[in-house]
Amino acid sequence: MAEIISSAGACVYHAAMNSVSRFIKHHQRTRHAVYQTEANIIRSLKRTAMTLAGLVLVHTAAMVWLEGLGWWPAFWLTMTTLTTVGYGDLSAQTPAGQLATILLIYGAGITLMTFLVSDYVDYRIARRERIRTGHWDWNMADHILIINAPKYNREAYFWRMISQIRQSKEYADTPIMLLNEEFADGLPDSLRRLGVVHVNGLASRPDDLKRAGAERACHIVVLARDEYSSDSDSYTFDVCYRLFERHLGPRVIAEVVEDENRERLRDLKIKTMLRPIRSYPEIIVRSMVAPGVELIIEDMFTHANDHTVRYPVWLEGERWADVVNAVVQSNLGTPLAYVSKDGVVAPHPDGDDRVHAQSILVLVHTEKVPSIRDIQSAIEIHFNMRLADIDKDEQP
Repeated sequence: MAEIISSAGACVYHAAMNSVSRFIKHHQRTRHAVYQTEANIIRSLKRTAMTLAGLVLVHTAAMVWLEGLGWWPAFWLTMTTLTTVGYGDLSAQTPAGQLATILLIYGAGITLMTFLVSDYVDYRIARRERIRTGHWDWNMADHILIINAPKYNREAYFWRMISQIRQSKEYADTPIMLLNEEFADGLPDSLRRLGVVHVNGLASRPDDLKRAGAERACHIVVLARDEYSSDSDSYTFDVCYRLFERHLGPRVIAEVVEDENRERLRDLKIKTMLRPIRSYPEIIVRSMVAPGVELIIEDMFTHANDHTVRYPVWLEGERWADVVNAVVQSNLGTPLAYVSKDGVVAPHPDGDDRVHAQSILVLVHTEKVPSIRDIQSAIEIHFNMRLADIDKDEQP
């Protein structure tokens, strides 16, 4: 009976060793091919771990059978030997047990352990490379997704835009993701330091849009690919249509080169449309923080509806609130700032400020621009009426 058990044990041992030997040879032969993709690395990790676990089980059984140890002491001896810790509290005493340790642990187990560590290191390197090159699935939510990139000065534009976002209390810690193909070699350090991540892809591809987590974004900014070409509006429309199909139009801020194309985007329920102003990315940030402000700012860049005019009006200590009231009540415009006698522009003064100015800056309607005399008369009439009211109140 003992001979039968011994023969069966030897067969199991030889079968395990042959299996391990074949695995090591296959691993060495395909090592370079295995690490082409992250999925292959994970499969290799699993195979190595399973083979090593089988080897640990065989050696543990061998210590129980050959050394007469209990299962836990046998497992403890196997692990301390495999990891080369060697506490010395337990060791194989019989020649058969020592030979099994030499063959199973020294000959194969430690080799498999180095393969396992090597595969894990390769997995970490591959993961870091996927993150660096924009091929990582971030599974991000409640983030700001910025689609496309300017044609020129991309890094400087994004740095200024994202810096402005970070200065807003509402979005100081909000995750920001870029979706484009312009940073194939990784994001510049200046953007990474601002907490930006990158997905290398195109919003016109559904898989890339899904990888960027568009459905979970709180804001989606679609930049014009070429701020000087109306052809980029076609690509913008395609992206916005894909977002519209996902019911994401109310979250979208889209740049439109030609004003005539805005109507098409309105049909897609796009929340905000504005011109691409590359020297002033803050306009996009304003549209996030205070929706509607972007229309006022954009309007001031053109003569389409309203624009700002400088009027040489001399002020000698009048309250700024009275100046504003005089112009607004006369339906001439809205004073925004004044120019001091030293030539310094003071935007948005406090209402109680006593103004000593050589000029004032007024936002006026383009189709109805008042003359200098209109502004001067409005201020003079207002102050004369105010003086008359003061005199009346002072009379007994």
